[in-house]
Amino acid sequence: MKRAIVGAAIAALALNAPAAHAASATGTATAKILRQITLTNISALQYATIISGASASTVAVSTAGVRTCGASLSCLGTATAASFNVDGTEGAVVLVGGDSSVSLAGSLGGTMTSSLTYSAANITLGATGGSFQVGGTLSVGANQAAGDYTGTFNVTADYQ
Repeated sequence: MKRAIVGAAIAALALNAPAAHAASATGTATAKILRQITLTNISALQYATIISGASASTVAVSTAGVRTCGASLSCLGTATAASFNVDGTEGAVVLVGGDSSVSLAGSLGGTMTSSLTYSAANITLGATGGSFQVGGTLSVGANQAAGDYTGTFNVTADYQ
C-alpha cells in the first residue's frame, strides 16, 4: 500500500509540473532572377584567300584576328576571328564554349578541317553585355581543291 501511495504522489507531482516551453523560428525564402541570355554572331571566322602549295600546311587565325600563313601557302585578303556578343544580366558570369573543330566543304569538292580556339572560357557581363571571339587553325592539303569552302560550328553561353 505504501508503494501505491508513493506512486500516486509521484504522479500528482508530475501532473503539477510546468509544461515544456515550445520553440519557434522563422525561415527565409529567396530567389534570384536572371535575364535570358541572347547570343549573337557578329562576324565570321575568315581565313580569307589561300593559294595552296605542293605540300600540306596550316593557316591559323588567332582570337585577336591575326593570321599566320604556313609554309608552301600564300595568303591574301583580310582575316578575322569570329565574334559573338552575349547579352544577359549585368554582373553575371557566363560560361562560353562550343565545338572544338569545324569541317569545311568546298563548292567544287574537297574538304578541310579547322580546330577552334575560344578567347575566354567565361566572361562577366557588363552594362552592355560581353563578347568573345573564336579563332582557328585550318589544315590545308597539298594542292587543295579550288573552290569556296564553308562550314558551321556551334557556340554556347550559359550562366555559371
